[in-house]
Amino acid sequence: MISAATGAVALVVAPVVREHGVEYLIATVVLAGVIQVVLGVLGVARLMRFIPRSVMVGFVNALAILIFTSQLPHLRDVPWMVYPLVAVGIAIMVLMPRWTKVVPAPLVAIVLLTAATVLAAIAVPTVGDEGELPESLPSLLFPDVPLNLETLQIIAPYALAMALVGILESLLTAKLVDDVTDTHSNKTREAWGQGAANVITGFFGGMGGCAMIGQTMINVKASAPARASRRSSPACSC
Repeated sequence: MISAATGAVALVVAPVVREHGVEYLIATVVLAGVIQVVLGVLGVARLMRFIPRSVMVGFVNALAILIFTSQLPHLRDVPWMVYPLVAVGIAIMVLMPRWTKVVPAPLVAIVLLTAATVLAAIAVPTVGDEGELPESLPSLLFPDVPLNLETLQIIAPYALAMALVGILESLLTAKLVDDVTDTHSNKTREAWGQGAANVITGFFGGMGGCAMIGQTMINVKASAPARASRRSSPACSC
């Protein structure tokens, strides 16, 4: 299961940044992580077994629609060569698993298409076009906010919402992966582990996050279910 900054979490914490600034976001992420640890220790994750399959189906389908629509802007007003490259990439990811699953098909698609665009000097949009990339690693910091009741009143509602949204999405994703791989995961450990990760992320200026169902299912379908295939890349807010 892959965890990183997600749209669901960003949607919840965006008002904090807009109304109070980045420092309050960092404090919110740290508090949300603490709440998730508490919920995990209290065993709230065990309640996942009461969620019906219809909720799971709706959850997955809604995210599939959101993921699909979020990609459409990247296919507008782009060089015409983007379209055949996209078609080839999809073909590799769909057809290669029928031949072999030794190497993940998405990885093969990335390597081959990157090599083709570089060697043939094909002009296509790059990640750098989306914004300036960081030039250094994030550093440890403490949120520059007043440590008083007023600050707690500001960040507590957002932190609680972030904690609940994050833990719900992560546990739903974990349950889905369990069903697909016919395995059993420790939901309690996932809950408090995610909380601890968000606390650490906050102190390094990240916006926090949770499990990402799209990337997770790509990982699973690419025959990479082992722990070594996991990654966590919380987006930095600094």
